[in-house]
Amino acid sequence: MRSQQGLSDMEYYDTDPVRLSEGDKSIIIIDQRFLPNEEITREIVSAEDMYDAIKTLAVRGAPCIGIFAAYCVYVRSLYTKDDELDKALNDLAKYLNSSRPTAVNLSWALKEQMKVLDQTRGQPADKRRQGLLETAQQIHISDIETCEKIAEYGLTLIKENDGVITHCNAGALATSRLGTGLGPLLLAAKRGIKLRPYVDETRPLLQGARLTAYELERAGLEPTLICDNMAAYVMSRGLVNAVFIGADRIAANGDTANKIGSLSLAINAKHFGVPFYVFAPTSTIDKSCKTGREIEIELRDNDEIKSLYFQRPIAPENVRCLNPAFDVVEHELITAIITEDGIHYPPYAFN
Repeated sequence: MRSQQGLSDMEYYDTDPVRLSEGDKSIIIIDQRFLPNEEITREIVSAEDMYDAIKTLAVRGAPCIGIFAAYCVYVRSLYTKDDELDKALNDLAKYLNSSRPTAVNLSWALKEQMKVLDQTRGQPADKRRQGLLETAQQIHISDIETCEKIAEYGLTLIKENDGVITHCNAGALATSRLGTGLGPLLLAAKRGIKLRPYVDETRPLLQGARLTAYELERAGLEPTLICDNMAAYVMSRGLVNAVFIGADRIAANGDTANKIGSLSLAINAKHFGVPFYVFAPTSTIDKSCKTGREIEIELRDNDEIKSLYFQRPIAPENVRCLNPAFDVVEHELITAIITEDGIHYPPYAFN
């Protein structure tokens, strides 16, 4: 197994959004709320800071949240008495899992760590902690390798000079290194393949404008930023050949929950005959969830719509808001779902 130091030697992205500190006593994150203007790192140790980092989107992106959560369990084990590991870490897992309900990777990674606790019960505490560390590292390494495979498959779906429209951020900041929905674009940049990315700004938190455009520029691509409501115009003019998005949870039938605005993008793509592709690791597929109707949609604070990322309020102070963080793209609107196992076409049966 690669060590944590070995992770930092792997390309593509030069700084992981989540990593263990030197000595493995805390977690270092890139606080994504400040990008692209400032690259600020934070050191996370307490359970409260862990919860806050997920809830406030300092750490975001379904796979990245899963990696972070796995490291959280390990780090908190270092500050927990030997005879209290089981109760304390199970309580932590429940606490962290309550921070954001839609992305499945969070609960999946926490369950993986709880399995380690169950399987090592009765063993010396230091050995149990080592098991938690190795599992967290393996989740991290596996995500890097998964993203590389997804990017390779995705690159076969496009050719040089194609236009690709993206939504939200599914790059290295949301995962590790290459990313999912942005993986083929970043891999293309590495190989000198010229593409024409169109980046939805992704209201209300502007992950496309702040993060995707930032990542694509750093990779040497030349993204074109558009407002979310310009996507239909871009498609109607024949400027794009595909839509690439990530996913926070995929139901057993292929229905996909992703950042709010994904559904309207899929409807527009269907109307204009543009292929609509979803990129995600298999850990994002929730086989216990039969359809997208069973996916709980996170509702976030009104102030994200009314003022966040702006210098002054942009709406009347007392106006009511509806702020769902995600919507669900029905499987009928999805051309293919790309995982590390390959390109899945309808009907979707992830066996």
